[in-house]
Amino acid sequence: MTAITATRGTMPIAGHLGEARRRGVRAAVSLLIGVIVGFALSDQILDVLREPVEQLALSREASLNYDTVTGAFDLQLKIALFSGVILSSPIWLRELFAYVTPGLTRREKKYVLGFSAAAAPLFAAGCAFGFLIFPRMVSVLTAFSSDQDSTILNASYYVDFVMKVVLATGIAFVLPVFLVMLNYIGIVSAARLRSSWRVIIVVITLFSALVTPAADVLSMFLVALPMSVLFGAALVITTLHDRRASRNEESTTCSA
Repeated sequence: MTAITATRGTMPIAGHLGEARRRGVRAAVSLLIGVIVGFALSDQILDVLREPVEQLALSREASLNYDTVTGAFDLQLKIALFSGVILSSPIWLRELFAYVTPGLTRREKKYVLGFSAAAAPLFAAGCAFGFLIFPRMVSVLTAFSSDQDSTILNASYYVDFVMKVVLATGIAFVLPVFLVMLNYIGIVSAARLRSSWRVIIVVITLFSALVTPAADVLSMFLVALPMSVLFGAALVITTLHDRRASRNEESTTCSA
C-alpha cells in the first residue's frame, strides 16, 4: 500500500483480496470447528428432536425411519452442519462485518454495529421460540391419523421440518430490525409503516399460518403475537426517529 492510499484510507484490489482471503479462512476454520462440535453432539441433539415422537409412541406405534443405508450418517452430517453454522455464527459474522465496515462512514458503522447487536439476540430468541413450539406442531399434525395407524416418520424429512420451523421463526424475529434500519437510512418512513400496518399484520398472520399447522390456531397465535409486538416496537422506534430528524431539520432551517 502506498503512502497516498494509506492517507486516503483506501486499499488496492490485491489488498482487498488478501483481506477477504484471511477473513474467509478464519470464518471457514470456525465453521469447521462448529461442525465438528455439532457432529459430536448430534446424538444428543437428535434425542431432543426425537422426544415428541417418543411421546406419540406412548399412545400408538411411532418411530423415526431411515430409508437408505447411509440415512443415519447423512442425518448426523445434516445436524452437524446446521449446528456448526449456528455455533460459529458469532465468529463468521464478526469477520464479515470487520471486512465490510472499513469502507463505511462513521455513522454507517454505528448503524451497522447497532443493528447487528440487536439482530443477533432476536434471531437467537426466534430460533429458541421455534424450538419450543415445534413439539406441539408435531403433536397436532400427527393427531390427524387414527390411533390404530402406525406413524413412521422419515428421519431426514422430520429434521428438515424442525430446522425450517426454527429458522423461519428466527428470521421472522429479525425482520423488524431491518424495518428500523431501512427507516434510519431513509428508505422507509414511519408514516408509510403506519399506513401499511393492516397489510403487515395480514402478512404476519399468513406467515404464522404457513409455519404452523392449519388446525392449530393456538400455535399460529403464539407465533403471530410476538411478531406483532416486535412490529409495534419497530413502529414506535421509527416514529421517534422521524420526529427527531424533523425537529433537527427545522432547527437547522431556522438557524440558517
